[in-house]
Amino acid sequence: MTDEASGSGDPRVALARRRTEMANLRTGLALDRTSLAWVRTTLTMASFGFGMVAFFRTVRQSAATPEAVRLHQGAIFFGTALIVLGALATVLAALSQWSSLRKLRRGETPRVSPWPLSITVSMLVSVLFLVGLWSLFSR
Repeated sequence: MTDEASGSGDPRVALARRRTEMANLRTGLALDRTSLAWVRTTLTMASFGFGMVAFFRTVRQSAATPEAVRLHQGAIFFGTALIVLGALATVLAALSQWSSLRKLRRGETPRVSPWPLSITVSMLVSVLFLVGLWSLFSR
């Protein structure tokens, strides 16, 4: 097969290859931005969990009433759940990033999962909030 028949002598082929390489670079950078957004989100969740436990500890220490103790125990449960959820979401975001980059390097198109991490974490946080509300008002 000659260069003319394969199209490799055509400047449009070189331009198309360059555009494909740039598209792969942009996709990889977008994946990195998404991963960094997940890191920020999960750090915020974990920080909020630690902060909540610390705040209610000071409330319990300043007023050792049964209500303050109950609020502190609830804060420990809720804060720990946020910390665990943040750590789990960080691991899942890293695995998703790794999988997508592997596909991109193999020349495959990374696909969005039918049940993305954002929906999963949103649902878990919603369940956590509902359990917290139920716990708060059931006593």
